[in-house]
Amino acid sequence: MSIKKIAVLTSGGDAPGMNAAIRAVVRFAEHSKIQVMGVFRGYEGLIQEDLKLLNHRSVSNIINRGGTILKTARSEEFLTEDGQKKAVKVIKENNIEGLVLIGGNGTYRGAIELSKRWNIPCIGVPGTIDNDINGTDSTIGSDTAVNTALEAIDKIRDTATSMERIFVVEVMGRDSGFIALSSALGGGAEEVALPEAEFDLDDMYQEIVEGNIRGKISWIVVVAEGAGKAQDIAKKITDVTGLEVRVVVLGHVQRGGIPTARDRILATRLGVKAVELLMQGEGSKAVGVISNEINIVDLEFAITKKEINIESLYKLVKIVT
Repeated sequence: MSIKKIAVLTSGGDAPGMNAAIRAVVRFAEHSKIQVMGVFRGYEGLIQEDLKLLNHRSVSNIINRGGTILKTARSEEFLTEDGQKKAVKVIKENNIEGLVLIGGNGTYRGAIELSKRWNIPCIGVPGTIDNDINGTDSTIGSDTAVNTALEAIDKIRDTATSMERIFVVEVMGRDSGFIALSSALGGGAEEVALPEAEFDLDDMYQEIVEGNIRGKISWIVVVAEGAGKAQDIAKKITDVTGLEVRVVVLGHVQRGGIPTARDRILATRLGVKAVELLMQGEGSKAVGVISNEINIVDLEFAITKKEINIESLYKLVKIVT
């Protein structure tokens, strides 16, 4: 199938490596004699016709930048039929023959609507720090986010040890404990609380008390935001144990920063593959990587709950404490 023009957008929360994916889409498309329209501010920009023709120079020197040059926003209007009609009208009036949509769960749901309801070929590229998209081992931005959290935990460990204190560190993850579990395991944390697993506070209090009796004078507890608020957990630890506790909420610092090599390479591979699929006449698909091989799945499958081996990894955190 011969296509002449496609569009690329980023939607939802930004993730380090999105720019690398945009760059790959634009440069591979240009190499294939296809024009690329950049859509600013996600689905809202599509509705408002906030578009710009991109070329090789438009994406120069962005592979190392966090965030997204196309900006991102959430669109309440796109959730309505009228909003979708406006978006489709813009797509057709600009002779756009397919879309590459970089983002997470919400982005993919929008792509499903455009593909299934309005017959617009859409390919999803997984850009989310939560690593909660099915059909791929890793999502763009997740490696950088974990390393950002890990760097912070390493620094907190220095202070925790020096001042003999307990620290509760809250990381992002409303529905996914990926960042919390990965950074806890990599950072040698004594405990981790995840939204996917039952968290026994009483057991943790007992372990802290017993550890303190044995002479253990510092602890780090990593908490995914979806598992509870760090301030609440810290207060309960103090109430039960009488020990001094400090709270660190990493917040949106995890979304930003220079993407790791792994995220840049993943973004480049997936951006190129997304364009290839549109050239082949595919739509309603999502790209990913499984065991370092490109993997293609339906968008509907990509948004189903991703299973991760929480139990065995959680046991590792406890065993090597």
